[in-house]
Amino acid sequence: MPPRPTIPADDLYARLGVPHDASPETIELAWRGLLRLHHPDVAGPDGTELAKRINVAHDWLSNAGLRARYDDERGFGLAAIRRRTADGRPSPSARSRRRRDPTLAERLAVVVERAHRLSTDELDRLALAEPAPIAFLATLRRFAPDAVRATLEAAEAAAIAGLPDGAHDSLAVRDAVAGRLAEIALGEVLDDLLGESGSDRARERLTRGWDSAIGQPRYGPATTEVSALIARLRRLSVEQRRALAADGSIDRLGDAPWPPAMSPDDDDALRVSSELAGIDAIEAIGGDRAPVGSRRAVARIAHLVVLRPAFSAGEFDRLASPWTGPLIPRRRGGS
Repeated sequence: MPPRPTIPADDLYARLGVPHDASPETIELAWRGLLRLHHPDVAGPDGTELAKRINVAHDWLSNAGLRARYDDERGFGLAAIRRRTADGRPSPSARSRRRRDPTLAERLAVVVERAHRLSTDELDRLALAEPAPIAFLATLRRFAPDAVRATLEAAEAAAIAGLPDGAHDSLAVRDAVAGRLAEIALGEVLDDLLGESGSDRARERLTRGWDSAIGQPRYGPATTEVSALIARLRRLSVEQRRALAADGSIDRLGDAPWPPAMSPDDDDALRVSSELAGIDAIEAIGGDRAPVGSRRAVARIAHLVVLRPAFSAGEFDRLASPWTGPLIPRRRGGS
């Protein structure tokens, strides 16, 4: 049996610049970011020794067994913390953790971890969301400090590597993740270059796709109503589906209506909800096999159901009148 490795005498967490309770994602990001800065290929021969020390810290802290052994020996483990707080007073490290703001690596790690847990509904929404301005982002990176840029690139690589199956090749998903990470990492650069008002607009643009999808139900606030509509569409007979074709002519439908003071350009989350509802409604009647007019009609119905709360009662009733009753329930108390 090979001898157990000797426990390093110094603070491995300090080597990586992370707290003693750092998550595995934070440790990974810190290691990648530091290695990009101090690898001998970048820093020259002078970086060899430091790169070795960084790798040793990563080897110990990224391995659950080695980390537990190191923490227990060095007094960073849970048992040691309990011993230090037996008198009921928080330990100095606990007090400092409460005062300390999260590091950049920790803030990025939260997004990385969330990207690894994207649901099917969130992925479908991201695929339709407005992409982050990648050309703008590439220019913005040029003005970021090297250390920040390296940490951001490490976070992007970690996020993309852990995306759910099938999402790795989606440019829309990758762009949305990159935009959210960049807004965190490059916020100070944005403030310096664009000022407060310009920075706010740029931040919103970078995160629009992410915000339109993450934590959102499949069809936004109208998910329950659209799900019920899709169930009704699936129960339609072939004749009923064909009858919808007459309602779906371009001359009759025109452009999709939006309530006053609202537009798809201003509310990307609502636009995504409408488009995804339309896609699923079309699939419910047979997808591409259904007549074109029928597809247009059910997409319009889904659009109206998604936006129903934003229309006045009279305007909605007028727009939905061809389908009120069989597909769109009447309002309570309505005729």
